[in-house]
Amino acid sequence: MTADPAEDQRALFGQSTAVFALLSGPSHLVETANPAFFAAIGAAIGAATGDDEGRTGIPLAQLAPILAEQGFIAPLDEVLATGEPYTGRDVRVELDGREAFFDFTCEPRRDVPGICVIGVETTQVRHAQHLMAEHRALLEQIARQAPLTDVLDGMARSIEDLAPQEVLVSVLLADPDGRHLRHGAAPSLPAFYNEAIDGIATGEGVGSCGTAAHRREPVIVTDIGTDPFWDDFRELAGRAGLAACWSTPILARDGGLLGTFAMYHRVPRVPQEGDLALARVFAGTAALAIERHHSEQAERAAEARARAAHDDLAAAMRAERELRAEAEQRAAAAAELAARMDAAAATLAAKPHPERCQLGGGAGCDAPAEIKIADSWGDAAWGCPSHVEEAIINVRSVFIASEELGGLAAYLNR
Repeated sequence: MTADPAEDQRALFGQSTAVFALLSGPSHLVETANPAFFAAIGAAIGAATGDDEGRTGIPLAQLAPILAEQGFIAPLDEVLATGEPYTGRDVRVELDGREAFFDFTCEPRRDVPGICVIGVETTQVRHAQHLMAEHRALLEQIARQAPLTDVLDGMARSIEDLAPQEVLVSVLLADPDGRHLRHGAAPSLPAFYNEAIDGIATGEGVGSCGTAAHRREPVIVTDIGTDPFWDDFRELAGRAGLAACWSTPILARDGGLLGTFAMYHRVPRVPQEGDLALARVFAGTAALAIERHHSEQAERAAEARARAAHDDLAAAMRAERELRAEAEQRAAAAAELAARMDAAAATLAAKPHPERCQLGGGAGCDAPAEIKIADSWGDAAWGCPSHVEEAIINVRSVFIASEELGGLAAYLNR
């Protein structure tokens, strides 16, 4: 019995994730293909019933018009005309509203005029490479101590740009007490929505993020329209066009709450394992950025306290020097006044009540001598009110002398 090459190849590639198809004739009739091929091109014919047989015997351009529109029939024509293989690397294709990339080879068939197409989708690899590059750039930003808002905003935009399906990212930051969440970054969510949830409490049933923060574990809400966690926020989410929200807590190395990382969708959606892995990776990156930010804040606060303490110490030292200088000045003034009293006391024997102030020092004083003062050693002198006041303030144990004990008035003009 003669082996059928098409049957052999169908058996070989039937369950493979690689794309395989045998095309024949100038119109590139799909003679046979594996399920991965039909899934990749999004063929509409027979898709509802999954009938792969019903999708054979049809020209490729008719089976998948979008391929013809994007110019993928021309290379097939060239291979058929020249007999030379064609290889494409990382070729971008838009299929069913999604962006996809393929490595594929088109080789001329030996059995009949036609082409054998073998390819591998590289979309996930390409996206993974981009995500790794963006992740590395974020880590470099963190290492350079870029502002936290810039890091979180850049992270959100990277995920939104690279995700295969539309996603809107939000990062909320926990208050120091862990009881409320504050806006961190959400570049694609409406401003009114960000303002409304800024400061929401953490707690069971408080949306996806409040609950995730409270539980310290991911909370997946696949349909905001029916989930009880969103009872208090359903109308707000509806106005913002949000239908699903997957929230992951951002935790510090010691388990403390730093915030939440949320991925919103405009249609109800169940996450795949890749989505959950993506959330875990970037929640960890956000944790690193937030902890670095907290560390920098603590360092700046400590530096500010150190500067304040240094300034206080410097002020105290200046005050101490000023007080010491003032004390030294007062001591010098006291010594000078004491010397004046000594000199004045020596003259009182000749003239008990001089007419002019005796306490004016070297410059002298022409004011009338109105008040007599004495110290505890028995020295006495007459002076004007100003110099007497100076002596009383600066010379220890100086008092107003009064033989009649009649007070100050008894000595005026004596």
